[in-house]
This record gives sequence, structure tokens and C-alpha cells, in this order.
Amino acid sequence: MAYRPTIIVALHDRAECAAVADWLTAKEFEPLPRSGVRAALDEMDANPFDLLITDASFAVRDGVRKAERARNTRIPVILIGNAAEEPKGQAVNGQEMFLTRPLDQAMLTCFALMAILDHRPARRSMRKPVKHVEAYVNGLPVRIVDVSNEGLCLVTPPDRSALLPPSFNLRVPLVGVTVAVQRVWGRRIKPGASTTWYGGTLSPNPPAAEQGWRSFVDTIPVVHGTPRITPGH
Repeated sequence: MAYRPTIIVALHDRAECAAVADWLTAKEFEPLPRSGVRAALDEMDANPFDLLITDASFAVRDGVRKAERARNTRIPVILIGNAAEEPKGQAVNGQEMFLTRPLDQAMLTCFALMAILDHRPARRSMRKPVKHVEAYVNGLPVRIVDVSNEGLCLVTPPDRSALLPPSFNLRVPLVGVTVAVQRVWGRRIKPGASTTWYGGTLSPNPPAAEQGWRSFVDTIPVVHGTPRITPGH
């Protein structure tokens, strides 16, 4: 039997918790829905897991984030909340992402997969989901969908079956920045999909390129609301 990543879903709204669990099951994850804080904490104590999806209010008010870090600081977390609840600055770490309500099925399941596949110690700072940003990999047009100071996630255009090389140059015309990147993973989100998603970490770059990338990450707006991140769109 193929391995199914285990995801604890700790959301206070029972209907939303069940819906998210159904979305994850359809993508061959193993969700453990827990609508109460105590039940979520007990599950975290009792069993290993690969990802935590939880209310931002649970994480801050009820200590779920603190408990998760105490158990395994390297498990990634997706926080769910309203735009006003979005953590700022040091309120999140490199293992945490934030998605706003109302939830979009394609976005949540794609970011769950990215969080698990792209979970590396190198992603130390906050990851920002962004609207598709046009860029080029060795001349090939791509779209950036997630950035941090140390890495990124991108999507190749339809019908480009060739795998990106292990190392490549990424050019972002929007800000005039080119950086060297190491490929970490590559995967089609859905069987038969015409686009491939990739995660990468920045290679050592000249100081000017590093500074340009960090400025880009600092200033690019994050995705709010329900923009649909669907492979091929």
C-alpha cells in the first residue's frame, strides 16, 4: 500500500473540519479531523504526523502552535484564518503558511502537498503564497506561486514534459532579479495534469542578487481571499 501522509486537521467548525478532511482524503492523504483543541492536542501527543492544519485562533489563543513545536519543531503547519488574523513578522516561522477564509479546495490541497514535499530546514523564514508571478528558467516561461527568503515554488507551462535541471537560473522580469536555484522536488499535482510543480532553494548567489531576491520577497503581496491556484491556470 502506498504511503499516505498523515495530516491533523484541527478546525473549530465541525462542517469545515469535515470538508477539509474530505478534500485531503480525495488527494490520498490520511486526515485526522479534530474539531476540539483538547482532541487535537491528544492526537499530537499520541501519534506521528506529517502536517498540521489548524485555526489561527487555536494556534495563538489555545497553544496548539506551542504544543506542536514542543513535540516536533520540524513539522510544517498551515494556519487558517481571516485576513485580519494573518501573523506578521516573527509571528510565524519557516514551517508555517497562512491561508485565508473562505477556503478554496484546490489551493488548500496544493499547499498541503507543497508543505509536505518542500519541507526542508533551508526554508527558515516565512513562506508567502503569491499570485502567479511571471518568470523564466533558463529561458522557459514559468509562474512563481510561493516564495521565501531561501526558496520558492513554481509551475511550468502546459505540455512541457522535460524535467527542470537540478540547478537553474531563475529570472524575474518584474523586479529585474536573476538568482541561481537548486531543484528540490518536482511533481504533477494531479495524474494527467499538463503542468508540473517544482520546489527549489536558492543556491549561493552574489550579494546583489541575494538582496534583490529578499527585497522581492518582502514587497510582493500575499494571496488573500480565494484566488484559485489550479495547475494549468
